[in-house]
Amino acid sequence: MNLPLIAAIIIGIVALLIGGAVGVLMGINIRKKTAEQEIGSAEEEAKRIVAEAIKTAEAKKKEYVLEGKDEVHRFRNESEKEIADRRKEVQRQERRIQQKEETLDRKLDNVEKKDERVNKKLKEADAKLGEIETIKKSQFEMLEKISGFTAEQAKSYLLSQLEDELSHEKSVKIMEYQEQLKEEADEKARNIISLSIQRLAAEQVAEATISVVPLPNDEMKGRIIGREGRNIRAIETLTGVDLIIDDTPEAITLSCFEPVRREVARIALERLISDGRIHPARIEETIEKAKREVDATIKRTGERAVLELGLHNVHPELVKLLGRLRYRTSYGQNVLNHSIEVAHLAGMMASELGLDPTLAKRAGLLHDIGKSIDHEVEGTHIQIGVDLARKYKESDAVIHAIHAHHGDVEAKTIVACLVQAADALSAARPGARRENVENYIKRLQKLEEIASSFSGVERSFAIQAGREVRVMVKPEVVKDEKMVPLAREICKKIEDEMDYPGQIKVNIIRESRASDFAK
Repeated sequence: MNLPLIAAIIIGIVALLIGGAVGVLMGINIRKKTAEQEIGSAEEEAKRIVAEAIKTAEAKKKEYVLEGKDEVHRFRNESEKEIADRRKEVQRQERRIQQKEETLDRKLDNVEKKDERVNKKLKEADAKLGEIETIKKSQFEMLEKISGFTAEQAKSYLLSQLEDELSHEKSVKIMEYQEQLKEEADEKARNIISLSIQRLAAEQVAEATISVVPLPNDEMKGRIIGREGRNIRAIETLTGVDLIIDDTPEAITLSCFEPVRREVARIALERLISDGRIHPARIEETIEKAKREVDATIKRTGERAVLELGLHNVHPELVKLLGRLRYRTSYGQNVLNHSIEVAHLAGMMASELGLDPTLAKRAGLLHDIGKSIDHEVEGTHIQIGVDLARKYKESDAVIHAIHAHHGDVEAKTIVACLVQAADALSAARPGARRENVENYIKRLQKLEEIASSFSGVERSFAIQAGREVRVMVKPEVVKDEKMVPLAREICKKIEDEMDYPGQIKVNIIRESRASDFAK
C-alpha cells in the first residue's frame, strides 16, 4: 500500500474529527447564546406582565374603594332618613299621648265635680228619707190607735184573709186545668194514634203451618217416597217435617209448626225435584245446603229490616236474631213484620210529640227480640230480650222499653209508653192474630221440649200435627235395650205435664253410621 495515501487518509480523518469537534463547540455556543437571549426576553416579558398586573390591581383597588365609599355614603343617608322618620313618629306619638293626658285630666275634673254634686244630692235624699220615716212612723201609730191592731197583727190578718181567698181560687183553677188537660190530652193522643195508623198501612197475614211444593208430574211422588219409603223417611228424619202425599195432583204438602224447619225442607225438596237425583245421601247433602241458605237468608232479612227503618250501629248478632224473627209467629202473626210495624208506629208517634223518632224505632224493633231464641234458653221473651240488649250494649232507654212493653215493670219513659201503645195497636189490628194457632204451636213446642229434656236425646221433632213426636237419640249413649224404657219415660212425662186431645205416638230412632275414605 502507498504510504502517502494512507497518511493522507489519516490526515483527512483527523481533520474531519477536528472539524466535527469545532462544529459541535460552535453549535453549543450558538445554542447557549440563543437560550440566553430567550431567557432575557422571557424575563422582560415577565416583568412587563407583573407591571401590568400591578397597574390593574391598583386600578381595581381604587375602583372597589370608590364603590365602598359610595355604599357607605348611601347606607349613611338611608339610616339618617330612617332615624329622622322614626323621630318624627315618636314626636307624633308623644303629641297624641300629651293630648290624651290633657283629655283625661279634663274628664277627671268633670267626674270630681259630678261626685260633689251626687254627694250633695245623697245628703239631701238622706235628710228627706229621715223625714219620710218620721211621717210613716207617726201614720202607723195613728193607724194602730184607730184600728186597735198592731202592725204585726194587721199583717197576719190580711195574710190569712188573702190565703183563704187564694186557696179557693187555686183549687178551682187546678180542677179546671185538670179537666182541660185531660180533654186535650185524650184528643191529642187520639189524633196522634189515628194519624200514625193511617200513615202505616201494613199488610196482616196470619202465618200457616203448611207449605205446598209443586211437582212436575205425579210420577215424582213415587221417586220422593223411594224404595220401601226410604227417601221420605230420610227427609222427615233430617228435617223434622211431615210430608203429606195424598191425591192432590202434582203437589206435596209439608206440615210443620216450626217455620225454619219447614223452609229448609221446602228448599231442599224443590232442589231434589229439580235435580232428579233422589236418594238418602243426596237428600242429606241437599238439606245441609238448604240450612246454610236459610241462615244466609236470615242474615239478609235482618239487615233489610234495619235498613228499612234507617237504624245504625246495630250489633251484627242482633241483626241475625232479627232475621230469625221472620220465622217466628205470635198468635199466627209474623213477629218480624209485627216488630217493624211497632217500630214505624212508635217512630211516627214520637215525631208527633217532638221526640227522637230513631230511639223510638230502635226500641220498637227490638221489643220482641227475645222471641228469636229457642226454648233451650229458659225465661220469658221479655227477660231474654233484656239480657240480649244489655249483652250487645244497647242504651238504657231501649232496655227499659223492652222490659216494660208488657207491663212487667212500670214504664218510666215516654219511649217505653210509645212502644207499649204501638205493640197494642199492631196486635189489635183485625186479622193480625189467631189465638188457636198460637196455642197449637205452643203445645207442639212443649212436646219437643219434653222429649229433648232426656239424657241421650240428640234432637226431637213434633210431627203429624202433634200426634207423633220423633226422637233421635245418640247411639253411643242410648243402647238398643234402653230405647223402650226411654219411650215409656217420655210418654209418662207428656201425660203428666200436657193436656192434649187423643193420643201421642213417641217414636225413638237410633241410627249407627260408619264411614271412611278411599285414598
